[in-house]
Amino acid sequence: MSATAKLAISCTDVEVHYTVRAHRPLIRDMLRGQRPAAQYIEAVRGVTFDVHVGESVGVVGPNGSGKTTLLQATTGLVPLTGGTCRVRSIPTFLGVSAVLRNQMTGRRNIQIGLLAQGLRQQQADEMADGVIDFTGLGDFIDMRMETYSSGMRARLHFAIATALSPEILLIDEALAVGDRSFREKSAQRLDEHRAAAGTVLLVSHNLAEIRRSCSRVIWLEDGLIVHDGPTDEVLEAYEAS
Repeated sequence: MSATAKLAISCTDVEVHYTVRAHRPLIRDMLRGQRPAAQYIEAVRGVTFDVHVGESVGVVGPNGSGKTTLLQATTGLVPLTGGTCRVRSIPTFLGVSAVLRNQMTGRRNIQIGLLAQGLRQQQADEMADGVIDFTGLGDFIDMRMETYSSGMRARLHFAIATALSPEILLIDEALAVGDRSFREKSAQRLDEHRAAAGTVLLVSHNLAEIRRSCSRVIWLEDGLIVHDGPTDEVLEAYEAS
């Protein structure tokens, strides 16, 4: 990557710490001065990296290594305890747990999602059919979200999030769902996104997808970067660990 390439994401000494309690405190216990046991979690501990415009970077590591927290911190979904994270534009976060409106149909979620990305009503209406076709949800598109499986939700959210090819796309395991046909469609759309100089940060346990999609990999362990480099080099070390 050229030293003059534009930065899409720049994180310096990023730290994210938080406290987790065993259960919600009961009012009677609080009145007695009793609180449930708490655990202080240092999810991300002084992480520094840059991602350039048009670059696709994979993020790997075991469960609990801080991958999802790092992506959420990059989007601003969770506050930083320390350090700085600068982005070229507001990232689009695509995760299997992303919030959609349960009481609305898939079609209505698409309309709202397109409007939220800055389209006018007429533009959203014109694009909606294409997004619906991409989901492959058929008649389910007019059913309420609360009837959807996790895979159906992921299809819908992926179709909405990538409809306008966001400048920065952060993906958290969202390609691991759906059948083979939908995964292939999703991969093709990401290829189109990268070809348009889009920037992708991809968290996945699917190392084959990382190899196919990413030229570089960041390996996290216990909230720290173990290795950051070319895909094959990092994954060979990761698989041997």
